[in-house]
Amino acid sequence: MAAPAGYGLVEDGAVAVADGRIQFAGRRGDLPHAFARWPQIDLEGRLVTPALIDCHTHLVYGGSRAREFEQRLEGATYAEIAAAGGGILSTVRATRAASAERLTAEALPRLDALLAEGAGTVEIKSGYGLDLDGELKMLRVARDLARHRRVRIRTTFLGAHALPPEFAGRADDYIDFLCREVLPAAHAEGLVDAVDAFCEGIAFSIAQTRRMFEAAKALGLPVKIHAEQLSNLGGAALAARFEALSADHVEYLDEAGVAAMAAAGTVATLLPGAFYALRETQMPPVERLRGAGVPIALSTDCNPGTSPVTSLLLMLNMGCTLFRLTPSEALAGITINAARALGLAEETGSIEAGKAADLAVFDVEDPAELAYRIGFNPLHSRYLEGTPA
Repeated sequence: MAAPAGYGLVEDGAVAVADGRIQFAGRRGDLPHAFARWPQIDLEGRLVTPALIDCHTHLVYGGSRAREFEQRLEGATYAEIAAAGGGILSTVRATRAASAERLTAEALPRLDALLAEGAGTVEIKSGYGLDLDGELKMLRVARDLARHRRVRIRTTFLGAHALPPEFAGRADDYIDFLCREVLPAAHAEGLVDAVDAFCEGIAFSIAQTRRMFEAAKALGLPVKIHAEQLSNLGGAALAARFEALSADHVEYLDEAGVAAMAAAGTVATLLPGAFYALRETQMPPVERLRGAGVPIALSTDCNPGTSPVTSLLLMLNMGCTLFRLTPSEALAGITINAARALGLAEETGSIEAGKAADLAVFDVEDPAELAYRIGFNPLHSRYLEGTPA
């Protein structure tokens, strides 16, 4: 049975690669004669996709929050756990106390799990340091992971993730501190690809988020946002006014927010792992997003508290079963739309001439199998810039 047209599947296809870039992608019968004598690798009918992209993770952190999982099962809410000193701040304490070497050692197995399923690009946020030393330490560790593994790493500054205890009751002062000291220092060291903020009742207001974005734009950095996860504050619409790369979570996104994102070309990154782990019931407005032409990405949201997930293939299934995405939409969500969410759509995320030869090869015949199967990894091989990774 042929796969639906939505995948863009090419039967009996060929990809020609030189110097890490795709030179040709299409039907084998159309392969230009200039490439016919090149060394060949026969993939024996396997499915070739772009290397997968995890566009929203908190992969670098210290400690564990398994007890909070138990507390939620016992009836505590995310907000109640945070108010009692748990949540993000418990991870902040553990991350501040950990050495860079310890953070690297703990992050590598999580990264390896993603790579083992075909990931070629992974975004990693800061946000568990919440002071100058801690934020810089996290970003350095994130960057350094690419020295240990064949992977493209994008780093996002998320100092506006939570209010640290030393700034209790002084959120505006903390935003000043981030904008004047921490973000400029991280940017000067070349550690920041984008700036994110958690705009929510338990985190930062619209006005505070706006100030963070203004500081980012002054440094020439693109922005992203955690928005409309627990309530509708209008964060996604604010981010769209700053031409944000993405607005993430967006369960409570309204029509005005959808329209603003569509006009700005902002990607909606859906995070089914957090939705599942928190036992949420408010689904993101997938039909409205579709209707408005807003690109939809999927990601693990790998983090210790609300989405301890390291499987993009599981996110494919959850995106379909929980959010009613089609399998082709879900696959686009961890390839081309995830690339858009990182500002990398011209570099990776699809198999096209001129792009990096980042590829994943799977032992499946039908692309829908990637979303259909649960707890099964059919990856055969992974290529980054044309070489096995």
